[in-house]
Formats: sequence, structure tokens, C-alpha cells
Amino acid sequence: MRSLLALSALLALCACAGDGENLPLPQEDAGASVDAGTGSDAGPDDAGTQVDAGTDDAGVDAGVRPVDPFADRVTAYEFGDQAGFGQDRFPDVVLGPPVGAGQNTGSLDVLSLGRGGFITLEFTDLLAVDGPGVDLLVFENAFQKYGGDIFAETARVSVSDDGATWYDFACDPSDKDGGFPGCAGTHPVHSAPDNGISPTDPTVAGGDGFDLADVGLSRARFVRLTDTGLNSYGGTSGGFDLDAVAVVNGQLPDGGLP
Repeated sequence: MRSLLALSALLALCACAGDGENLPLPQEDAGASVDAGTGSDAGPDDAGTQVDAGTDDAGVDAGVRPVDPFADRVTAYEFGDQAGFGQDRFPDVVLGPPVGAGQNTGSLDVLSLGRGGFITLEFTDLLAVDGPGVDLLVFENAFQKYGGDIFAETARVSVSDDGATWYDFACDPSDKDGGFPGCAGTHPVHSAPDNGISPTDPTVAGGDGFDLADVGLSRARFVRLTDTGLNSYGGTSGGFDLDAVAVVNGQLPDGGLP
């Protein structure tokens, strides 16, 4: 029990870094950025150099990965103020399955985006397609605080099939009483590699589900997450903390079924 309380306190520090405590992790250059698209719809105004997502040097990946429903590659990112947590494990920390820790704890297997930071992820072996219900799950490290409230740090979600034209899901990061409708980062993550809970079943996995039909897109290769700027900031763990993204309804790049 004593170790569990200690872990819970550490997780709360990670997610609620607004108290100004620094976690002892390296802070990398916050200005590094490449983007999957071009023009004003490719990311925040200060996104930096634009690079075509189709070129060999456009992104960061973890080498050869098996066919699976998780993000395979980072094609663009820019960390905002108070980022840093998770950068020592980047990009692997946001590729592959979620490492959820349940309703009351949250997870340390995350990357903090910082205030206004963003990241663009690419699926290369299994693309998200519009099917029945939820098509895509985004996992953060939201957790239930003592007293029952959910501690949430939110991000806007955008999707694209070609890396140039983006479709934004509606998100209201100011509506706390309404549960921040349409935003990612509002539900605890239950699925982890060793607990037998499917990361692609929206009824049990946790995280936040998104239906491509809501933005009128039939297929998505890219997912962009942008910190809303209305979260807790301080130290090196500020803002939205990304764990993973997963395809629920998927299709192979050649149009075949997995």
C-alpha cells in the first residue's frame, strides 16, 4: 500500500506539473520541428520547416515494425514550453501499444507536449478507415483523483489521408463540466501489454474514441495531436501527455483487410 501511494504521488506530479516541480529528465531542443503537410492547415503557425511526409527523411521511426494497429512513425513535432518528459525515449514512447495504469493511477509511459506543442503520427501498415462506431483511439494518462473527478489534460485531434489536407475534430477544452467534449486526454487508459485488455476495443481499452464519419473522412494515414494550451504547465511534464494511438477499424495500404 505504501509503495502504491508513492507511485500515485509520482504520477500526480507527472500529470499535474503546474506546481512547478521539475522531473529529472533531459530537456531537448523545443524548437525542432518538421511537418507532414504544407500551408496554413499543416499545423500551428510557428510549426517551423515544412517537409513532405512522403520523403524518406520526413519523420522519425523506431526501425522495422510488425504489422499492428499502432502508430509507426513520427512525421512532425514541436514541443511547447514545459515539455521534456519522455523525450529520452522518443520516438518509441509514442509508438506501439498503450501502457495504461488504470482508473486511479495514470501512466509514466508518455511524452509531454508542453504548452501548445504538437505531434503528427503516421500509420504505415494499417490505416484507419471509417467503419462502425469508433475508428481511432487516442491514449493519454488521465486518471481519477481522490474524490472522483478525472484529472484531464486535453489535445485537439486532426486526421489526414495524404498529409496535406487536414480534418479537425470539434473540441471544447474549456467545458470541464461537460467532460471536454471532442478532445483527447479525458479518459483513463485501461489497456496495457501485459494485462490482457484489448487496446482496440473501445468498450474496455479506455482512452478517447474518434469516428472518422464525424469529419467526413473515409480513411486516415496521419493523426495530429495539439495541446490545447489550457492544461497544467510547469517543470518538464506540462500539457497533454501522449501514450499511444490505435486503429480500431483498419485497412491495409493496398485496400485489403488485415
